Amino acid sequence: MYEYRELTDDEIMTLEDNGCTAEDWTCVSVDEYFNPSYIRNVRFYGTVKLGVFERDIEVGNGFAMHTGLRNVTLCNATIGDNCLIENIGNYINNYSIGDGCYINNVATIETTAEATFGEGVTISVLNEAGNGNVVLFRGLTSNIAALMVERAGDKELSAALRNMVRDDIATRQADSGTIGCNVRIVNTTEITNTNIGDNCEVNGACRMSDCTLAAEPGDSVYIGSGVICENSIIADGSSILNSAKVFNCFVGESSQITNGFTAESSLFFANTYMANGEACAAFCGPFSASHHKSTLLIGCMTSFYNAGSATNFSNHAYKMGPLHYGTLGRGSKTASGAHTLLPARIGAFSVCIGKIQSHPDTTAFPFSYVIGDGRETCLVPGKNIATTGLYRDIRKWPRRDVRMDVSKKSIINYDWLSPLTANGMMKGRELLADLWQNAGQETAFYTVGGNKLTDRSLQRGRGFYAMGIELFIGEVLISHDFGDTATASGAGEWCDLSGLLMPASEVERLVEKIKYGIIDSVRSLTDMLSAYNEKYGDYLWTFTLDLMKRYLGKDELTEDDFATMRERGKAAHEAWLDGIREDAEKEYRMGDIDRAVLDNFLEQLS
Repeated sequence: MYEYRELTDDEIMTLEDNGCTAEDWTCVSVDEYFNPSYIRNVRFYGTVKLGVFERDIEVGNGFAMHTGLRNVTLCNATIGDNCLIENIGNYINNYSIGDGCYINNVATIETTAEATFGEGVTISVLNEAGNGNVVLFRGLTSNIAALMVERAGDKELSAALRNMVRDDIATRQADSGTIGCNVRIVNTTEITNTNIGDNCEVNGACRMSDCTLAAEPGDSVYIGSGVICENSIIADGSSILNSAKVFNCFVGESSQITNGFTAESSLFFANTYMANGEACAAFCGPFSASHHKSTLLIGCMTSFYNAGSATNFSNHAYKMGPLHYGTLGRGSKTASGAHTLLPARIGAFSVCIGKIQSHPDTTAFPFSYVIGDGRETCLVPGKNIATTGLYRDIRKWPRRDVRMDVSKKSIINYDWLSPLTANGMMKGRELLADLWQNAGQETAFYTVGGNKLTDRSLQRGRGFYAMGIELFIGEVLISHDFGDTATASGAGEWCDLSGLLMPASEVERLVEKIKYGIIDSVRSLTDMLSAYNEKYGDYLWTFTLDLMKRYLGKDELTEDDFATMRERGKAAHEAWLDGIREDAEKEYRMGDIDRAVLDNFLEQLS
């Protein structure tokens, strides 16, 4: 805790000799060891408190200057120890600035009355013209945001969540703005009503207004040149660069918005990368990416997803060669048009799924291709389950999580084979069987939700889904034995709260706990979500037992059933790897990769 004293007459005389003036020198207080020698051309208004200026500070690579205040107007401000603040065009008004800060060539830094610093702003996500459904605050995670968005119609739940957030924000409300320790702000025009955490940097920005840069210790936020940011929260190692414009957004957990990207009323979580395009009312969950000027993400919900240009979407249709965002199948085209995939979130892992014309039947086809030529669309179910692209995705996503441990607030489950995808494959397999039985075995083409499906694709799809289900069960059985205890929850439907996989029944229990006040704070909610995630393995085992019964058509399982599914799981694993090898060798025969790349990939598989 700082202890301040009044200036001595000699110190006031030195300050005045250095070109300083004060509205009232008695309102300027200083640290016990204050030295006025490094304070020049400073005008003091209101209540001002100053630390010491006794050492150099690095302002560039290998370039240090002595700390102090030069060419500054201060009003109702507190300046910590060993800061260098100079060349402030207008003034610093109503701010507390921490130790070791370097602030140079800034027009205005000011906090006005009733500033919110971007917290408490309500935005409409997924529906740009709808009522607000997400409240921005520095503790927002993809999991909490998903709960707000997906249950927005539950007014009682929404009210409870908003009360939690309001109480959380109230603990940080203040009448003045805060700039933390070791912050750098240079060549920036305006900073208004913006809290800036420790070690953050704002370099060349145009305007920061009503924002919070909520950096965790050792995981700073960076704002670059030409950036305009309003009513937003930038957190946990994220950056906004190169003339990007962000309005009413949350950007968190090592996300990056750059190269002129414009975002409004959108959410960006956990390793998201956005460049060149636009987003409006978008929910960009973990590992969402967009690189193209023509990409507009509007009213959509994504994760583990690469948005391409125009109608193209890059997912894991790419193979072993260089990664081309925004293209499909290495940019290949049919004679009549580009191949188009419609990605969707399946579990914590985005996979290709046919979802055409909002027909309910087509939501049951995970790992599928949808190919359009302008006249009709063709569905190829399950094809993507045994490709080099999917295999590459499975391995790359955990490695691409660059968040520091302290910043891993959004919970992300990386299982590509999960209860969510397993349920999808079961539904897809059953639907394909029904199509085949009802349409007759001599049918060349089938129709699903207005999409054409060949007999060969149907039969292969059934095989792909059987392989995926047996692969999933076999992997779970590796760590379980017959007779292992199951939990009461886990069977049946599952939900994805933007990375957190939970049984649907547990989501309902969570909602009830919130509505009845059992969970009554942001902290208790985040703790509860973490507890659900820690029980994932228990829920997974219960789900697998139920899935085995459904798959085998049995009411009760025997030890022989376990032995059978273990063997089937091993065979499915080998068949899956064989399919990936075949896909890799096909790519080599097409001339897309050289032999060394192929051999290296095949060695990884073995």
